[in-house]
Amino acid sequence: MGFKAKARKHQSSDDKNEDIGEKKKKQGEQPCGVNDCEKFSDKSFGGRSLSMDDAIEMWGDGKISTRKGRVRICKSCYRSWKKENKSDDSY
Repeated sequence: MGFKAKARKHQSSDDKNEDIGEKKKKQGEQPCGVNDCEKFSDKSFGGRSLSMDDAIEMWGDGKISTRKGRVRICKSCYRSWKKENKSDDSY
């Protein structure tokens, strides 16, 4: 019997249940700036920020919520914006 097996043998059952409870899904803090979207725009979830002008072009004036002149959006909204503006040359 190796050292890991011995450690598992002597580990109490309470310790095992705590390990399982820690693997909960993370909850976001900042909601997406697009009003129709229910996802979160936290950096850990892949959220980004866009300028007001870019967000208004994509979703319209009444469908976004702003913060300090920027709009925080989730990863899926950013990908849809990026796909729409992919062909635009801004050099």
